[in-house]
Amino acid sequence: MDKLEVLKRSDLFRELADDQLAVISEMATERTFEPGAVICKQGRIEEKMYVIEHGLVAIVLEVGQLAQRQVQAAADFEGFGWSAVIEPHVCTATVIAREKTKALSFVGRDLCDLCDNQPLIGCKVCRAVARTVASRLRQAYVQLLGVTAQE
Repeated sequence: MDKLEVLKRSDLFRELADDQLAVISEMATERTFEPGAVICKQGRIEEKMYVIEHGLVAIVLEVGQLAQRQVQAAADFEGFGWSAVIEPHVCTATVIAREKTKALSFVGRDLCDLCDNQPLIGCKVCRAVARTVASRLRQAYVQLLGVTAQE
């Protein structure tokens, strides 16, 4: 699948017009991760944001040195690594490939620069990132409430 088609179907870029998607496409680098690869590490500075073309990643909270808990997952056309575009750019979770995953990679700083260089595109991208963060937060609340209700 070509980059433009992936972007059109992604939760982060689907609201952009074709000419705007072309700008974003130029910023994308194709990456492939093997199962078990740690893509983002909780607590570390993150410079890249990703959109999955095909595959599955686990979003894992590390709650102690040896304790991990998968709290969410992301699959085809979903984005992850939003910390790369939101200060202080520190990962809030670890992301691990659960199966072979092909993704488009973006330098977070480049996406942030769109706000100055191409404000309409930058604004739409920032809104989409905010929606993603809000959605993940809502999912975490639901999961937390489910755990709390069972205890």
